Amino acid sequence: MALHIPKAPGVPQMLKDGARMFSGLEEAVYRNINACKQFAQSVRSAYGPNGMNKMIINHIDKQFVTSDAGTIIRELDVEHPAAKLMVLASQMQDAEVGDGTNFVIVLSGALLEAAEELLRLGVTTSEIAEGYEKALDKCLEILPQLICDEIKDCRNMDAVIKGIKPSIMSKQYGNEDFIAGLVAKACVAILPENTTFNVDNVRICKILGAGLLQSEVLSGMVFKREVEGDVASASKAKVAVYSCPVDITQTETKGTVLIKTADELLNFSKGEESLLEKQIKAIADTGVKVIVAGAKFGDMALHFLNKYNIMAVRLNSKFDIRRLAKTVNATVLPKLTTPTAEELGYCDTVRVDEVGDTRVVVFSMESSESRISTVVIRGSTDNYMDDIERAINDGVNTFKGIARDGRFLAGAGATEIELAQQLLQYADTLPGLEQYAVRKFAVALEGVPKALAENSGANATEVVNNIYKAHRENNKYAGFDIESESAGICDAKEKGILDLYVLKYWGLKYAVGAATTILKVDQIIMAKRAGGPKAPKQNAGSDDES
Repeated sequence: MALHIPKAPGVPQMLKDGARMFSGLEEAVYRNINACKQFAQSVRSAYGPNGMNKMIINHIDKQFVTSDAGTIIRELDVEHPAAKLMVLASQMQDAEVGDGTNFVIVLSGALLEAAEELLRLGVTTSEIAEGYEKALDKCLEILPQLICDEIKDCRNMDAVIKGIKPSIMSKQYGNEDFIAGLVAKACVAILPENTTFNVDNVRICKILGAGLLQSEVLSGMVFKREVEGDVASASKAKVAVYSCPVDITQTETKGTVLIKTADELLNFSKGEESLLEKQIKAIADTGVKVIVAGAKFGDMALHFLNKYNIMAVRLNSKFDIRRLAKTVNATVLPKLTTPTAEELGYCDTVRVDEVGDTRVVVFSMESSESRISTVVIRGSTDNYMDDIERAINDGVNTFKGIARDGRFLAGAGATEIELAQQLLQYADTLPGLEQYAVRKFAVALEGVPKALAENSGANATEVVNNIYKAHRENNKYAGFDIESESAGICDAKEKGILDLYVLKYWGLKYAVGAATTILKVDQIIMAKRAGGPKAPKQNAGSDDES
């Protein structure tokens, strides 16, 4: 008989074998803070225009070289439960604003680091959390007073470029003027009159070869595909969009045909052919010049399409078909029927182009009111073009922010230091122990200009002191000048280093939310892992149809 070993009394007794439990300050709180500090530290060196790149190889061996915190977080499968909370906060920031993911992690890491010092001095976690909440409320109260610029007209190209440039600068320092011009052109071209701006309407097509400066913006869509038939271009074309194959239609029910003579056999296949020709002729008679299908074109169908001079384009992705239907204003038909006038789309020119050595099909709209625009990126390597794509995505998200709320704050660490300075004065008015937490909150805010300075090779302490000095002299837009040789400062407003108001507003909220949640955890209980293989996780909004 196996020897029965009694379990230790308390919680382990209630749980299955293999469950682990950590509790108390030493085991749970400090352990969580340490994990989050390490995580924030690794992302922090990628902050700002001079941030270092990270090379990440994910679980399916795909390689990424980037300084974009959003991508780094997404591709790292973070296991630690506390660090996961920080990841969730930054993903919320990504969903809400589309930029500033790194800001959330750097700030929540700095807040937790400051909290650790207070805990060692004997301040309780609830007092620290309360102090942080008070400091956050004060920050959100001060923020509207620090607004230094506002874009009222989203169609004013120069103002839009000025607003988009700083967000692109942090990813692609040196190419920001060119990329900001591309993004502004793409976004302003499709800005709707009444409804809100949709980020998905700016598409990106990456084509290997040439250099970044050969990139361009087209109104309409570009697909890296060949046409199916012989017709390679069509202008002022009516477009029919089908989600089914263009081929001899299969019958709904299965049946057996008994053929006795050779004549019957000939007539049978002729009947199928004439039926298909009838269908395609009927489509051609409505004036259709281009047929787009989501599945294969049969050989017979292609023969008739060439006969009636109709261009055939096949798109494999159902998402692309939906977007194209939206671009040309067509209805996607599920069956090979003759489209009505309302179901047909219109496109100014559909042509096959050769960009570099890649053949592409271009649907371009010459009218001013296009619904979708495409940025064609050129570059020497896939990794490089991926990074440009991320910079463009940030720029497009910034434009979306401008369309919703065009207010801007000073960047370069100016806003953070101004907030820190006012928080230190506010802390002196608080009677309880929360004042220590509010002071530490101010110190944590200094982490942002410090990270900018460290990544640029300047002395962080000297930079922060210089910015404080300028702010005391009432220059509230003074920030760190990354172009100076030593710890120089500049007027962020004059230099055009601007941050969206919504980015800072939500960034502060999510960072404090994550930090206080992690601080309030005093026990970690981990059940034994279930065996068996894990189900593959599909990202939301993924274009993968498998």
